Amino acid sequence: MGGEAGCAAAVGAEGRVKSLGLVFEDERKGCYSSGETVAGHVLLEASEPVALRALRLEAQGRATAAWGPSAGPRASAGASALAVFSEVEYLNVRLSLREPPAGEGIVLLQPGKHEFPFRFQLPSEPLVTSFTGKYGSIQYCVRAVLERPKVPDQSVKRELQVVSHVDVNTPALLTPVLKTQEKMVGCWFFTSGPVSLSAKIERKGYCNGEAIPIYAEIENCSSRLIVPKAAIFQTQTYLASGKTKTIRHMVANVRGNHIASGTTDTWNGKTLKIPPVTPSILDCCIIRVDYSLAVYIHIPGAKKLMLELPLVIGTIPYNGFGSRNSSIASQFSMDMSWLTLTLPEQPEAPPNYADVVSEEEFSRHIPSYPQPPNCEGEVCCPMFACMQEFRFQPPPLYAEVDPHPSDVEETQPVSFIL
Repeated sequence: MGGEAGCAAAVGAEGRVKSLGLVFEDERKGCYSSGETVAGHVLLEASEPVALRALRLEAQGRATAAWGPSAGPRASAGASALAVFSEVEYLNVRLSLREPPAGEGIVLLQPGKHEFPFRFQLPSEPLVTSFTGKYGSIQYCVRAVLERPKVPDQSVKRELQVVSHVDVNTPALLTPVLKTQEKMVGCWFFTSGPVSLSAKIERKGYCNGEAIPIYAEIENCSSRLIVPKAAIFQTQTYLASGKTKTIRHMVANVRGNHIASGTTDTWNGKTLKIPPVTPSILDCCIIRVDYSLAVYIHIPGAKKLMLELPLVIGTIPYNGFGSRNSSIASQFSMDMSWLTLTLPEQPEAPPNYADVVSEEEFSRHIPSYPQPPNCEGEVCCPMFACMQEFRFQPPPLYAEVDPHPSDVEETQPVSFIL
């Protein structure tokens, strides 16, 4: 939010107030938390002398859940029977920035630009994270109100983004989550076999931008072709007047390979990245935002098999190198990750055979291969074993003692080329 976005023009009676604006001290600060200080200035520009009764600052924050016709705090008496509405207040601060001296009803501001600084501290108890949904919202705002005689009040408002920090390094959020389920495919006695699914994540808490490694085992003993998938779901729950509204939608997903009948598949850390989403809201009594990681299988002609693992989206990221509760599969992938960094792009060439074995030794130790029968008219060649290609070829055998010593010891000079 820039200074221009924070300034709202408010032309007063007879053009005496040219503009009224509100700016924060640190416009680059994205959000605030409980206990932090909010500071800034109210800017007023007058083209003529302005008489005012008061200039005050209001900071408010509340959660609201409402639906139905004319739902809201100003619903009429006739419509209130059909509307559903609930509200919880979290912040209510009032500051006087300018008021008349004692015994005087007004104060006169001279033409020109005026700045009125303000500073207040957010409550130390946890504040709920800002949120806007279909049936409710959690909003905080700072508003400057100018009271003048004989004319309506003028005001300018700025939204205040608040976040309730969730540390994913707490023991409860570092605990692995594991679930297993099996489903018979078919109906009554025409069953084709079970489909089993096991899924695990290493911890319950993650932050925006992190990639969740998913470990899963899928066994398809049915006669059908199945497809495993995984997705992150957000569930919004609104509570008002004893009634509940729930909205659930997918925020990210990943797809696996088809699994044929009688085969299995394993996800050894298949990743699913968390997009920018609202952190989990678990401490508001009328609005709740939960997340879950669902690993599920689409089965043609049958209901899908689904496992839902609870997930908490936090704000303070994981700071450990590894968790004591990490699975063996994840530890193996972590320990072997250095291998992919050291392998060359192209395989190294093996040493020249003539450089390590002389022609005399080659003719002396080469085995004789029998010729296959009925090779007339065809190109016959000895049968050699097929060796797999490796990234690094093994070095030639070396020993200080010659296994095949000759009668005459030969001495040759050795030179090194640098």
